[in-house]
Amino acid sequence: MSKLNSRYQVIYDTDPGVDDAMALYYALAHPDIDVVGVTTTFGNVSVKQAAENALYLLAIAGRGHIPVTQGVAAPLGKPGENPPAHIHGADGLGNLAQRQAHALRVDPRSSAQFIVDMARQQPAEITVVAVGPLGNLALALEIEPQLPQLLRAVVIMGGTVLEPGNVSPVAEANIWNDPHAADRVFCAGFALTMVGLDVTHQVILPVTLFKQLAAHHRHIATDTLHHAVSFYANFYSDLYPHVAVIHGCFGHDVLAFVALTDPQLFVTETGALRVATDGLAQGQTMLKRKSIPYPQGGWEVGPATVCMQVQAAACRQKIEEVLTRDWLTT
Repeated sequence: MSKLNSRYQVIYDTDPGVDDAMALYYALAHPDIDVVGVTTTFGNVSVKQAAENALYLLAIAGRGHIPVTQGVAAPLGKPGENPPAHIHGADGLGNLAQRQAHALRVDPRSSAQFIVDMARQQPAEITVVAVGPLGNLALALEIEPQLPQLLRAVVIMGGTVLEPGNVSPVAEANIWNDPHAADRVFCAGFALTMVGLDVTHQVILPVTLFKQLAAHHRHIATDTLHHAVSFYANFYSDLYPHVAVIHGCFGHDVLAFVALTDPQLFVTETGALRVATDGLAQGQTMLKRKSIPYPQGGWEVGPATVCMQVQAAACRQKIEEVLTRDWLTT
């Protein structure tokens, strides 16, 4: 992924979600990222809760000017599932004891329409960083078939090529939640980068980092993030012994932003991406890694960039460096 200019105009497509909150605050803190909108989807929580969480996270960080939209509420081609409250909490933010009141409201446009509107207004300038199911982008393609040419790039956190899946032996959760939408997006011709479990399972962020950030900033936003990450880390520490040693969590969604601004920290491959939309392998992402004329259709789609390896220590350092910056307002 090349850096075309000094700043990135980003629409953040998200289902917050603890790691989504971490990624949002990283983006707000980064000097080269302008978050121009937050579009929400179902996934870690319901889409209504996702929008409420996005508004709240922006409000307490002093970024209430950033528009938030509500998007798809269910998968495009299969039945929906209950959100994973045991991972993110029933409220998506580790079951906060209380929330500060705020007056922010969602933008009345759908998330898909907002993406299209922004892409038309600023052609070749907007990057969509999508870290949940991909229904909003799939619907935006229906509204505007030229969207791949209008967007600068799409970076997704989702999928896996070689690393085992986290909802089946082969499927990652974001892609499995809406495989039909993901396959549409992968086949559309976007300048697309996939940041999947192959790299996100290599970056473990300790709870102590977020405790230090909370102590450094002394701000409700970092206090909230510390609380949420502590809940999230308990789930991962119970599931993975090597994570328990650190008492932390995987840096899933935040790595999409690290890949955007610091692509040199990743080793990538390029090739066509497709998704299995049904059967036992539903949600499996498949990367065409060899120039074989496979008999199935669909492999002629434009190549994506797929992150396969990562400099984990350098990523952790970058995340700490960015989140320690003086970026919060009272």
